[in-house]
Amino acid sequence: MNDTDINSIVKKEIAIDNYLSETGPDVLREELIKGLTAEQKYISSKYFYDKKGSEIFEEITKLDDYYPTRTEKSILTNNAKSIVKDFRQTTIIELGSGDSSKISIILNSLSNMQLKSATYIPFDVSKTAIEKSISDLTEKFPELKIRGIAADFMNQLNLIPEVKHKVICFFGSTIGNLNPQDAFEFMKKIGDIMNAGDICLLGTDMVKDIKTLENAYNDNSNITAAFNKNILNVVNKHLKTDFNTDLFEHHAFYNTQKSRIEMYLKAKLNMQINSPSLTRKIRLNKNESIHTENSHKFTNENIFEFAQYAGLKIKTVFRDKNGWFSLIQFIK
Repeated sequence: MNDTDINSIVKKEIAIDNYLSETGPDVLREELIKGLTAEQKYISSKYFYDKKGSEIFEEITKLDDYYPTRTEKSILTNNAKSIVKDFRQTTIIELGSGDSSKISIILNSLSNMQLKSATYIPFDVSKTAIEKSISDLTEKFPELKIRGIAADFMNQLNLIPEVKHKVICFFGSTIGNLNPQDAFEFMKKIGDIMNAGDICLLGTDMVKDIKTLENAYNDNSNITAAFNKNILNVVNKHLKTDFNTDLFEHHAFYNTQKSRIEMYLKAKLNMQINSPSLTRKIRLNKNESIHTENSHKFTNENIFEFAQYAGLKIKTVFRDKNGWFSLIQFIK
């Protein structure tokens, strides 16, 4: 049997369990309408990552000022051998797995025996992102068993299979998009599904100087602005609204008191937004804002608080030389 035959057999075994219908279009519409009719209008950051949004974000990760992605990758690259030494017949679950480049660093460091006995589960709210990840990884690692889960991992962690030797990867400081109490509760949920010997790898962006933080979210090429505005195109798709992205400007700043970057879309003029899904029009005044994302930054104290609240132990904290980003290895 040649390599082509082997690859085709492996690809036939790959599947995606799609649970997105459980949250259904009506639930998504209700969530969006609730946000857009609130006193401080908002759109959940999970709506950033449609196909176009994911492509724009990939451009952002290559910007000089956007340090989080390359810094986290450097930590993974420098410490991968140490991270994977305890992996054996492991099921690797990656939450928010749109970009396969980080998990590829881990998989590249596995021995042939580890790789053949491993199963990889990309778990993401975007089925398209999972399909791309699977396509990329099956080409690089044809012997790897992969089964995707398309669902909202923030609310559907129960879909993770009950298996031994789990490694749960939550990269990108996505935990920072949650408000503090929700972040603690989410970590507790992760702790609750872990068994003795399981591992959680959590990426956290650390508190640092304001200029570095704000530059990362306000690039001169306006790529971040395009990413932020694209969320309105996603809303238009779900609600059949008529948002015009040209009528909004990107606004991002660091809130020192709350240790977070806050991102908004600010209306350039008075407007009303129409949609057959709405019983009344959405009205925005000039300079009124729609909140699209928080990105909390963390301290060493926060990391220890996560462990304590989740009932986990900190095995190792990996950091870059500047201390800008941390990758924490929690164990049960």
